[in-house]
Amino acid sequence: QVHLVESGGGLVQVGGSLRLFCTASGIIFSNCNSGWYRQAPGRQRELVATIDTRGSTNYADSVKGRFTISRDNAKNTVYLQMNNLKPEDTGVYYCNAAFILESYWGQGIQVTVSS
Repeated sequence: QVHLVESGGGLVQVGGSLRLFCTASGIIFSNCNSGWYRQAPGRQRELVATIDTRGSTNYADSVKGRFTISRDNAKNTVYLQMNNLKPEDTGVYYCNAAFILESYWGQGIQVTVSS
């Protein structure tokens, strides 16, 4: 059974930093494209950043230059370093791992940026 577990969220002030972790089990993580998504209250889930199996990355325009996605296949972990956080970054952050037609999600973790 596949599990994705997020950690590292919490409350931070504007301009602060957080690092999110997502650890996968039950799957050959190195074969998976992975990414982070977020959902703010009353809004749809949106893409934040993705990283493919070769390490190529893609970012939402709203986080470019502030967030960095990376992965460590030996640890089955994908990271999201978030710097210069803004109130609009507040939401539940979800980790995703995708392999061919299968897509797996973590349970989500809250990130709150206070002004």
